[in-house]
Amino acid sequence: MSRSAHPAGPRHGDVFPEGHYTAPADDLNALDEKVWARTVARNEAGVVTVGGLEVTRLAEEFGTPAYFLDEADFRARCRAWAGAFGSDADVFYAGKAFLSRAIVRWLKEEGLNLDVCSGGELTTALDAGMPAERIAFHGNNKTVDEITRAVEAGVGRIVLDSFQEIVRVAHIAQGLGKRQRVQIRVTVGVEAHTHEFIATAHEDQKFGIALAGGQAAEAVRRALKLDGLELIGIHSHIGSQIFDMAGFEVSARRVVQLLAEVRDEHGVELPEIDLGGGLGIAYTSEDDPREPQDIAKALTEIVTRECESANLRTPRISVEPGRAIVGPTAFTLYEVGTVKPLEGLRTYVSVDGGMSDNIRTALYDAEYSVALVSRRSDAAPMLVRVVGKHCESGDIVVRDAFLPADTAPGDLLAVPATGAYCRSMASNYNHALRPPVVAVADGAARVIVRRETEEDLLRLDVG
Repeated sequence: MSRSAHPAGPRHGDVFPEGHYTAPADDLNALDEKVWARTVARNEAGVVTVGGLEVTRLAEEFGTPAYFLDEADFRARCRAWAGAFGSDADVFYAGKAFLSRAIVRWLKEEGLNLDVCSGGELTTALDAGMPAERIAFHGNNKTVDEITRAVEAGVGRIVLDSFQEIVRVAHIAQGLGKRQRVQIRVTVGVEAHTHEFIATAHEDQKFGIALAGGQAAEAVRRALKLDGLELIGIHSHIGSQIFDMAGFEVSARRVVQLLAEVRDEHGVELPEIDLGGGLGIAYTSEDDPREPQDIAKALTEIVTRECESANLRTPRISVEPGRAIVGPTAFTLYEVGTVKPLEGLRTYVSVDGGMSDNIRTALYDAEYSVALVSRRSDAAPMLVRVVGKHCESGDIVVRDAFLPADTAPGDLLAVPATGAYCRSMASNYNHALRPPVVAVADGAARVIVRRETEEDLLRLDVG
């Protein structure tokens, strides 16, 4: 079937079914700079490029689906965060968003620290040369082996998440003849305006020690008494994909109040406060993220004001952006396999990936943008649902969006802002092969995480 004869389904001007989509853009060929990596553009031939390379060429060389990461953009965002907070604060990249040895090397070169939350992430960080003193170790249930490796390596801080862990880390550190720097993670009772599964500062969840009922104050008492621990501060994280700074203001106020109570009871002013990460990025044109310098200014002013009010020295601030750095720097490239119009509803566009390379739509009802990137099209917009190839009705990549009505098998689609929590949460569901991550910069592309092979699957299956 020719593209011009392709059945389009609902068109611009039709009455569309209810959904989360917005009206189609005036020009479906346009690329919103808020959503796409910085070097992404559409050339005169109508093909989208990244780092000067056409996606059609990248698809031929590396296949689809694949994640393409704009290295220049990643490095620029690292520098922006480091510069915004300056030498009087610490920026820890949250490795859970996406981590590889190349990422660790870039972080080291750009002056950022690294936050890990598993033994595997710690191993990757150390193997790639990140100095242990620039690593923070998180997690609500760190194993004895993980804690031992972290203490032996000399990580800069371990974030304590429970009363049991206070004793566990102290015991391991003492056994190794060390005094481990630690922070206590507290839940401050802030209801962040985000999805239930990524809100982490309300009290009914697994992370941290509650301020309510004096539990956090008791954790401080216990940590200060143990010879194996050096308590350096308090940690708070209120959630993810947050745009409103009001939650951070409430969190900072409550953490500073705890610092004042510690001073009054123990005569100790803890020197650090970590406000976590969770700052949102633009997944669609509707999102309006804040710039690092605005975030730094707001957080610094909040903490300074609260400390002055409590007559405390202002502690050193730490933040932990992950998604805010890597999220916007990558997109996932797919090839269209089938196009299925449903009369009066929408058109289903099936691609060669799906929930195995991006579980966030199914898990969090996340919203994404999508664009036809292998050519320019002047066709009318049609309402689509971009879906994957897995045996699940919930295998949705982009729930509701508009694509040109002549979108057809063989076309390349790209979903932007997939640098965070896509490859790191990827799976082998249906024995799918996890896609590669390809770094692109200055007209060159190189694989930093290779595509899995069927031999990889069979190698783990010992029969």
